[in-house]
This record gives sequence, C-alpha cells and structure tokens, in this order.
Amino acid sequence: MTFSLPSGITPTKRILVIAIVVGIIAGVGALLFFEGLKWGTAFFMGYILQWSFPTEGQTVAEISKWSEPHSLVLLLPVLIFGSLMTGILVTRFAPEAEGHGTDAAIKAFHGDGTIRRRVPLLKAVTAILTISTGGSAGREGPAAQISAGFGSMVADMLGLSPKERRIAMTTGIGAGIGTIFKAPLGGAVLAAEVLYTRDFESDAIVPAFLASVIGYAIFGFFEGYYPIFALGPLVWNVWQIPTFILLGILCAEFGVLYIVTFYWSRDRFTAVFRKYNLPMYLKPVSGAVLLGILIIVLSFLAPEGEMLGLASLGSSYGFDQLMIYSMVPLTVLILLPFVKILATSLTLGSGGSGGVFAPGLTIGAGVGGALGMILHLLAPAYVPIETVPVFVIVGMISLFGAVANAPIAVLIMVVEMVGSISILVPAMSAVGISTLLKGEKTIFRAQVPTKAQSNAHRGEYDRKTLERIPVRDAMTRWDDVITLSPMDESIKVPDLIAATGHTGFPVIDDSRLVGIITNRDARTIHVDEGMHPSVRDAMTSAPFVIHPDDSLEDALEIMVSQDFNHLPVVEKESPDRLAGFLTRTDILRTYARSSHPVEGPDLP
Repeated sequence: MTFSLPSGITPTKRILVIAIVVGIIAGVGALLFFEGLKWGTAFFMGYILQWSFPTEGQTVAEISKWSEPHSLVLLLPVLIFGSLMTGILVTRFAPEAEGHGTDAAIKAFHGDGTIRRRVPLLKAVTAILTISTGGSAGREGPAAQISAGFGSMVADMLGLSPKERRIAMTTGIGAGIGTIFKAPLGGAVLAAEVLYTRDFESDAIVPAFLASVIGYAIFGFFEGYYPIFALGPLVWNVWQIPTFILLGILCAEFGVLYIVTFYWSRDRFTAVFRKYNLPMYLKPVSGAVLLGILIIVLSFLAPEGEMLGLASLGSSYGFDQLMIYSMVPLTVLILLPFVKILATSLTLGSGGSGGVFAPGLTIGAGVGGALGMILHLLAPAYVPIETVPVFVIVGMISLFGAVANAPIAVLIMVVEMVGSISILVPAMSAVGISTLLKGEKTIFRAQVPTKAQSNAHRGEYDRKTLERIPVRDAMTRWDDVITLSPMDESIKVPDLIAATGHTGFPVIDDSRLVGIITNRDARTIHVDEGMHPSVRDAMTSAPFVIHPDDSLEDALEIMVSQDFNHLPVVEKESPDRLAGFLTRTDILRTYARSSHPVEGPDLP
C-alpha cells in the first residue's frame, strides 16, 4: 500500500519525514535483531555447548570467570545446523541475503535502489543462524542490509522520488549500524562514506544523523546507553606516535591479506560447487565443516589452541574485550589475526550470512595487541602495560577503517563504542597511514570511486537537459588534453595519474588517435627487470569515441553501459583526429551549470 506524501510539503520537510520514519523502523528492527542474536547465542553456545563465553562490556571480575565449553564435540553439528538452515533459506528465498550485507546494500544503492521486502526478515534470520551457531561474522552487515531494506520499503510506501529513495536507503544503513553499535554519529558518517572509495554522499548525512539518534534512543531504552566495550586505564604519550604509525603499516598489510583471502575463498567455493554441480544450499555447510575441524584441531595442538579457536567463533566481541583488558596471551594475539581471517573466509566466503566489520575489528585488535605486548616486553618503560589496550583499540580502527575505505566513520564509531576520545590522536595517525598504504583494494566490492560512476546518480539527470547540451560544450579541448605517445614507457602512467588526478589519457601517434590508456590498463602492466613495456603494449586500441555535436545523453549512455569514465571526442569526418576529451566529471559539472545557471552580469 502506498501513502504518497502531499505535494505541498517542502523538500526539507519530506526529508524530515523520511528520517523520522526510517529511524523508528531501524531502531525497532535493530532491537529485534539484537535480541534474536542474544537468545540464539545463549541457546547454541551457552545451553548446547555449555560454554560460559566472555561478553563485551563485562568488568574484569566478571569476564575473568569465562570458561571453555565442557566439550567441543557438539560444535561441529551446531555449525552444520546453522549453515544448512542458512543455505536452504538463502538459495530458496533470497540469494542476495548471502554473505556480508553491507556490500549488498551498497550494490542496491548503486543499482535500482530497490531491496525486495522479504530480504530484511530473511537476512535477520540467516545472520542469527550463522553467528549464534559459531560462524565467524558480525552484526553490522546484516543491520545495514536490514535497515536499507526498511528504507526501500519506506520509499515504496511513501511514493518517493529516485533521489529521496536513495536518501532513505542511505539513512537506513546509517541508522541500522549506528543503532546496533550504539554509535549514532559514526553510523551516520559511515552511511555517507562507505558507498564510495573517494567520495561522500553528502545529501544523506543530515537525515542519517536524525535517523541514527532516533534509532539509538529506541535501542538504548531497552539495552542501555553505555558503550559496547568497557575500558580499564589507558595511557599513551606523543613519543609513542612512531609505534602507532608502525601499527598502521602492519594493519595495512593484514588488511590486504584479509581482503585477498576473503575473496579468494568466496571464488573458490563458488567455482568448486559449480564445477561439480553440487547443491548450492550445501555451500555454507562445506565452510562450516572446515571451520569446525579447524577449531577442534587447534584445541588439541597446544594449551592455548582452544582459546585461539574459540576467539575465532561468532562476532568475537568478548575476546576483543579480553584483549582490551590485556588478558590474552601473546601467542594467541600473534596467531589470532591469521586464524580469524581464515575463519571469516570459511564462513562468509562459503555463503554464510553476516558482516565483515566485527571480524575486521578482531583482526585489528589482535595485530594491535600483539605489537603492543611485544613492545611492552622489549621496552616496558617506553610502552607500559596500560598502553597495550590503546594499541588494541587503535588496531581495530586502523585495520577496518582502511579495508572499508571509511577511515573517518570507523574512527568515530570505535571511539563511541569504547566511550573515550583520548585515543583519537594515535588512532588518526595509524588509520591515516593504513588507508594510504592499503591502496585501491576494498572489502566492499560494490563501492564505486565517485558519484560520477554511480548509476544511482544517473537517474538524477534530466534527459531532456542532457539531450540539448552538445558534447563540445562540456569537453576539454584537444590542446588542453594531456596525451601520451605509443612509444612512451608505460611505467610513467601511474605517476601521471597520481600527479594529475586524471585516470585516463588519449594515446596520439603522428597527430592520430590510436588508443586510450586508463588506470585499469595501468594495473595490468608487468615490468620485468630492466624492461619497461611501452604504452602501446598496455593501451586499449580502437576505443569508443563520441562526436562534438552528439549530446551529453549519448555520451553518458555509452559511459554507463560500458562502465567508462572517459571518452575521446573526434570529428565525424576525421575519426582519428582528437578534438577533445570528455569525462563523467565534465558531464556532471556542465549539467549542474545548466540546471542552476548563475544570475548576474557576465564575467570577463
């Protein structure tokens, strides 16, 4: 049923209504999902496995009473049950509920802006089954997809425009994540930052603030307003900044390992099941079996192996709390990042349902805790034991902020989750270096670089306006275009991209257009020792082109359909003569000027 907003309501009031409705629904939805996770974990881990597991937010006295399961024999059937039910529900009713939900929500945003109404409920149920039975996954991804689904429902219910639908979905992502992690500010910023690798969805940030606060108020009324994690004494000083920069470097390396292992695992599981034509609903079961065997084997290998295995199950927040209290042995700290990466890759790579945020925090906490403890043992006066928890928290921020391409949001979120701003400076230094060193890799493959590459913003263009603007009015003229020669060394392309900010360059030979080389082409360049391939070897020959008298609508249609960011402009009568160069940014800038002309006297 649709209840369209009255046409007389101003755009500002329409956004206000969207934020309030989405915030209420996201708050209630996050609360029900969280309660389901608590009850599910208490049943499977507590009642069936008889495991007195540690929990985030406990005091030192409370958490020190945790104990191992009476027997790990039942872990394997519990994991199999959760993964089998997840596999059946996902393959039968909603394939998009598989894996980490944040990426699915981002994909829907950049797609048609629609999430099927069955997805929020199915995502909640499958995530509860995966996480509460021991699968290595987090609750942020499901919360994002669930709340984005609610945003899509609100858009359908209120008959919203494409732009308002996009804001409703983004607001839902922020409200869902901010609510379930009791981090309303960080959640709102994450919703705007996580959609792109190099851009920001500014239109959604203010409504996401309001929706997150409303959701947080509802959630906190029942679950309390205290931070997720409890803290002991925290001590750091400015002379330790180099060690936090070192932590950022380590987190960048482990972040890349996390991304590569995760997607390699996902691709391998899919390839094997397709090759042998196996039932896809058994794919999550195969990962669960391997995970169960891994945990059981670890428990028999060494005295600390059982703790290492248990720390890799579920969301691991209880063990994050133990690391914050410096109650985890150094051996476990060193090995935990590797085992948690493997456990998450087996769980979500095989098709389990859950998020990658919580595992990312645990991996970063392990890296930070290990470095902090080693430095403490080597130089206790320089790094006292009270500084080790700072390394743990900064590691959380540094690793996931980098892999998610959301350093600002994750920085704010974790500060809210621990309830202390005292770690801002060391965290900023670490997450800054880790984000820069991590490069273009991302744990969210549905992200696009900027708004210009997003199909969501394609729908905001008025076709009639684009059709009446010729390409010549938007293009960069040929004499201002940076070009390359086929004989140039291709090794200079990455440096040129970094220096100019442009990601593509026409290739000209004897005044003739012979190709184009882009950042994607540059990534395929292999440099042998002493040998530098030429631009001719890496460029795309016979590129798509556009003509000066064609419309911007024609150009944008080619760019969207072919996933291009640039088009060489040539004259119809001289198809190999460069007349100019057109980018998505050029189209966006020209469209904005045409839609909102500046009034006043002409400037000289």
